Amino acid sequence: MSGTQDHVHDHDAQHEEAHEGPIKTPKQLIWAVGFAFVVPVIVIVMLASYVTSDSKPAAGSEGLAEQAVAARIQPVGAIEIKDLSDASALKTGEQVYLAQCAACHGAGVAGAPKLADAAAWGPRIKTGFDTLLTSALKGKGAMGAQGGGDHSDFEIARAVVYMSNQGGAKFDEPKAPAAAASAAQ
Repeated sequence: MSGTQDHVHDHDAQHEEAHEGPIKTPKQLIWAVGFAFVVPVIVIVMLASYVTSDSKPAAGSEGLAEQAVAARIQPVGAIEIKDLSDASALKTGEQVYLAQCAACHGAGVAGAPKLADAAAWGPRIKTGFDTLLTSALKGKGAMGAQGGGDHSDFEIARAVVYMSNQGGAKFDEPKAPAAAASAAQ
C-alpha cells in the first residue's frame, strides 16, 4: 500500500506543478497587472503623437505666412459680369459659329443641319427666328443648351442669324441689348 501512496503523492505533485503559472508572488502579480495597463497606454499615446505630429506647423514654418493663409482661403469660384453695352466687344455671329457651333453644324454631326445646306435649313427657317433662337438657347434633340454658356444670348442670336442666312433665310441682324433698351425709351 505504501507503493500506492507514493504513486498518488507523485501524481498530486505533478498535478500541482501543471497548474502553477509564471506569477508566484503578489509582488509579481502587481507588476504584471501594471505592465498590462501601462504598456498599451504608452503605445497608444505614442501612436497618436506620431499620427498628429505631421499636421502641426513647426515654429518658424511658413504655414501661417500671409501668402499661405491667402492660398488656403481663396474663393472657389468667381462671378464675371459682362458689359453688354459695348457692342464692339461682342462677338459676331460668324465668330460664335466658329467657336461653338461649327463642331456639329460644320460636319452635320448627330443630325445637325450643315452650314449653307438650304435643303436642311429650309424647314427650320419656316418655323421663324424666335423658334430657332429658343432651340439654340434651351437645346433641342442632340444639341445642348447654349444659353448661359461662354457666349451671351445676344451673341447666340447673332450666330442663329448667321447660320440661318447661310441656309437661305433673310433674317435681320438682332439689335444689341443697349440699342434695344434705348429704342424702348
